[in-house]
Amino acid sequence: MSNEAVKNTIILFVITLLAGLLLGGVYEITKNPIAAERKKTKENAYKEVFQDADTFHELEISDQIVKDIKQEGMDADIDEIMEAVDQSNNVIGYVLTVTDHEGYGGDVQFAMGVKEDGTLNAISFLSISETAGLGMKAKEDTFKNQFSDKNVDSFVYTKNGASAENEIDAISGATITTNAVTNGVNAGLRYVRTIK
Repeated sequence: MSNEAVKNTIILFVITLLAGLLLGGVYEITKNPIAAERKKTKENAYKEVFQDADTFHELEISDQIVKDIKQEGMDADIDEIMEAVDQSNNVIGYVLTVTDHEGYGGDVQFAMGVKEDGTLNAISFLSISETAGLGMKAKEDTFKNQFSDKNVDSFVYTKNGASAENEIDAISGATITTNAVTNGVNAGLRYVRTIK
């Protein structure tokens, strides 16, 4: 190997080493603020879907229930479940973080609040990357509010106008997104029914 090749190899190694060290330093500096921002986003979503709650206590997720839900054809994960507790320390329901893997643009993650009697309070999106102008309409109140304040075993979506309590109007041009959200909500409802 010539001296020029050895010199270039050493220079490239030093540049790569410095870039790696800088990248690691940036990661260390930003990881705590990013984690704090994610936690704050979740807490805000919890309050949005369960306004009557004073605090939230984390519960252990049952892997068996999640496995049963998947066997029923719902490709959703229950990432987190919290008890919603009022000021008198009474459990008034549950908040779940659900990720459905069947979105058009990837995973769809949201929080949902379910009262003790099984009524779905609301849903609030934590992560969604669907097509702008189509699937992203799932974040709009006109779509989300269709799930609110309903006590049903499961939801179905329709393209012909919802006429029953358990029916949701599909987002025009975004049935894959509608399906992902509906399946995720159904998985969450099924989980809460099982633990009760």
